[in-house]
Amino acid sequence: MSNLEQRVMQALSSVIEPELHRDIVSLNMVRDLSVEEGTAEFTIVLTTPACPLKDVFVERCQAALVGPVAGIERIRINWDAQVPMDRRIHGRLDVPMNSIVAIASGKGGVGKTTVATNLAVCLADAGASVGLIDADILNPNIPQMFGLGSGRPKVANDKMQPLEVYGVKLISTGFLTTPDKPMIMRGPMLHSAIRQFFTDVDWGRLDYMIVDLPPGTGDAPLSLAQSFPLTGGIIVTQPQDVAVADAIRAAAMFDQLKVPVLGVVENMSGDTFGSGGGEAFAEKRGVPFLGRLPLAAGIREGGDYGRPVSLHNPDSPAGRAFRRLSEVAAARISVAMLQGADVIPINIIG
Repeated sequence: MSNLEQRVMQALSSVIEPELHRDIVSLNMVRDLSVEEGTAEFTIVLTTPACPLKDVFVERCQAALVGPVAGIERIRINWDAQVPMDRRIHGRLDVPMNSIVAIASGKGGVGKTTVATNLAVCLADAGASVGLIDADILNPNIPQMFGLGSGRPKVANDKMQPLEVYGVKLISTGFLTTPDKPMIMRGPMLHSAIRQFFTDVDWGRLDYMIVDLPPGTGDAPLSLAQSFPLTGGIIVTQPQDVAVADAIRAAAMFDQLKVPVLGVVENMSGDTFGSGGGEAFAEKRGVPFLGRLPLAAGIREGGDYGRPVSLHNPDSPAGRAFRRLSEVAAARISVAMLQGADVIPINIIG
């Protein structure tokens, strides 16, 4: 490095990553620095392509370099992203999954699958590689949410090929049976089905595996947590007390399974069901509140017709809320992994 480039890196070491509270140089987030004719050009490697903080990085890098460092008149930032890998997953699965995130609720009807669907498509739209397992084996709704009621996975090299829509790779028992045929299984069969969705499907490399759990605290979450290390769980609730009471049980389930709670989502917030219950629950539990989603007809219509509102009406209040949720959730996943001891920081921390 030239003397000027060294001074640029030293100045950038004062720029703090807002979520991780460490400087971007020691985190090895600054790459490919060059200085030419008063312009400092470099790449910032984010921990998620869905990072909501690009403007913050630009402002802080600008303040650190233009003026304080003689010879630097302007900056040019390029962007890249590398999602870190949960070390507990590495070596346990043939598929390189960087993270496994369970979406749970204490009771049915709170919009858990809608949240899982829109979270997955938003992460994929941001540039991440995303898989979605419909672990609600007995009552699968993911096919309808993605407009794939008649979809069937193919088999190649003894592996099922997941269906792919909106950039999300999907598997569900709904793809393996007809809608009018009931799924009747005992606990061991559920356990086997969930394991096979991980091990017998050709997922390819994934930044995020989202698992849509059935409501409640039964066999499916237990089988999932016993079989595969979970990066964390996200709890979906409605604002009213009865829904929050069930969400408390879901959080207690994650505690017993030693799965970190990444945060709480308050769905259907507004005049009909009230608001604030999910946020109060998150504050009481000392876990992040990831955001509230409105009760809106567009969300219901998106689920009914396989057109997620976050993609098909992104500028609506509901679409913006889901986008914001995906950014906040992605940030919390990165923070949880990079602050934990069981993380492989793929080229992020030097």
